[in-house]
Amino acid sequence: MAKVVVLGAVGKSVSMDVDRFHVGGETVFAKSAHVEFGGKGFNRAVASARQGVETVFVAACGAYDADEIGAIFRGEGARACLVARAGEESDFASIITDAAGTTHVTVFQGAALKAEDVAKFADEIASADILAIDNEVPEEVNLAAAEIAAANDARIVLNPAPQRSLPARLKELVDIYTPNEFETEGLESVRGEVVATLGEKGCSIRSSGVTIPAVAFGKAVDTTGAGDTFNGVLAARLAEGEALEDACRAANAAAGIEVTKRYVLPAIPYRKDLT
Repeated sequence: MAKVVVLGAVGKSVSMDVDRFHVGGETVFAKSAHVEFGGKGFNRAVASARQGVETVFVAACGAYDADEIGAIFRGEGARACLVARAGEESDFASIITDAAGTTHVTVFQGAALKAEDVAKFADEIASADILAIDNEVPEEVNLAAAEIAAANDARIVLNPAPQRSLPARLKELVDIYTPNEFETEGLESVRGEVVATLGEKGCSIRSSGVTIPAVAFGKAVDTTGAGDTFNGVLAARLAEGEALEDACRAANAAAGIEVTKRYVLPAIPYRKDLT
């Protein structure tokens, strides 16, 4: 069975809708609130699991969140390999959206993977078809995992967000980069393929120059998590051996469905939704 291992961050977020943002030190009352677990890696792992591919999520969290995160992944038919740090908080995000659709996000970065943690999960990484990583994880962690993956012929997919400079050695190991159209700086001469996501325009594949159009399934109401959904589905389909263009079409379709619903976990589609 095809296997995806995702390294990433996980934490809770609270999303609130307001008529308008605060002025000065005033209190503003929200019209709604929604709390859920998230993070780029967390969302990608859920998206991969919902494609029916064996998926393992590797992350660090506050110890008190470990049981709940593990239960979520068991419910998805996947596994969470967690470093549960006693006395530390998990990541947390506050997401406030006004009536015009403008969003303000404040993030607290909590427990994070360390390079020495990677060895604990070496067997999982070594047996993967795809290792999916992103820049919410420290670069030394990504590099340690990528070395294991490359030594065992796993393909490495890097979502370079948030954008930062990448170490030369990591650039030698990554097979596919998935920046958005504003994150391509520094990727002009990388060895690997570059698949750039273009929002409502779809995605482009650098080596062939092909642009694969987006797929619309209705009005977009919330784009949060669309990129993570694209990346998770792309990783799953590549792990199964699909050609890159076909995997991108499936990923585009999944992102097109995801944006038609509010929040992230309720919006990530299942494989049956794409047929």
